Amino acid sequence: MLLDHLAVAGETLEQASAHVEQALGVPLQDGGKHEKFGTHNRLLGLRDGLYLEAIAIDPDAPNPQITRWFDLDRFQGAPRLTNWICQVPDIETSLMVFPDGVGQPIDLNRGALRWRMAVPPNGRLPFDNLFPALIQWQGDLHPANMLNDSGCQLRRLVVYHPDALDLAKAVGPLGQVEFDSGPAALRAEIDTPHGVRVLE
Repeated sequence: MLLDHLAVAGETLEQASAHVEQALGVPLQDGGKHEKFGTHNRLLGLRDGLYLEAIAIDPDAPNPQITRWFDLDRFQGAPRLTNWICQVPDIETSLMVFPDGVGQPIDLNRGALRWRMAVPPNGRLPFDNLFPALIQWQGDLHPANMLNDSGCQLRRLVVYHPDALDLAKAVGPLGQVEFDSGPAALRAEIDTPHGVRVLE
């Protein structure tokens, strides 16, 4: 399992995008729409094959027939870093060893991109939505390779949770990711052209 990307949610895509751009001092690129979940995003390429997405419910999309991913149906308040997504080589096999509630694989696409993602029926991942979402890319295309070099690089991601030890044990060792006890939250330290910035 490898860290794939980070997700910043907002009540609107404009709010989520502005939160990232103000925190890091770099512009996002246009992403696209996810018809299955009625959401849309904007993207930021990070070094080391990672990227970041600002995501929100698309007000112009019809209501989906399923609960939206990343618990977006219940999202309220200020935009913030809400989820981290990890790439696995075989999502079916990974789901057999991870906790109940991580989700069932759903086939998805956006433009030429194709992937499978585990999404819980209620949209909310274990450990207060802070267990990583699992993704399996299909084909050779990956968003990180299609984005401009922003000059940004993830230094570390800190996952805070009251049961941090249990969460760390469930996830296993993962480079650049640390776990610490505290109220459920995510904190990313990112090297930018303007120095080290923090995204929460």
